[in-house]
Amino acid sequence: MNNYGTLHESNGRYALKFERFFPHNQEEVFRIITNPSCFSQWYPFATGEMDLRIGGKIAFDDGEGTTYKATVTDFEKPYLFGFREVDDLINISLQEEDKGCRMIFIHTFNDGSWAVNIAAGWHRCLDVLHQIVNGHPVDWEDNSAELRESIKLNYLGCN
Repeated sequence: MNNYGTLHESNGRYALKFERFFPHNQEEVFRIITNPSCFSQWYPFATGEMDLRIGGKIAFDDGEGTTYKATVTDFEKPYLFGFREVDDLINISLQEEDKGCRMIFIHTFNDGSWAVNIAAGWHRCLDVLHQIVNGHPVDWEDNSAELRESIKLNYLGCN
């Protein structure tokens, strides 16, 4: 599977699915994904305020005056972490594989016209998550324009 993710449409909703392999066990990757200080380094607008239980809240701040809270919808250590952010759903699952685990990250949303931009953003965020999990310094590569062009070609016809 490519790193650009795949786009799926069903009943007027869209889902971007990304897969990443980590050479670490599920417990270690899950702990990093759900650690508030790590989460706020790779997840957009995250503040680090997290109540990690089903029904718990995750705080976000866009830095321009808008704050909002997501609601945790799934939380099963060390396999599943999901939440609803306004109308969007984020689902992160970890599956044991070889000498590590495979993360499946799915973002479900309403407006397909944003798919390329959303995919480019997640590609960058998941690259940073990969850096954090592997103990590397965080380096946000400035490659958004190139990513959007590559993703457009990859999705063929997605505007």
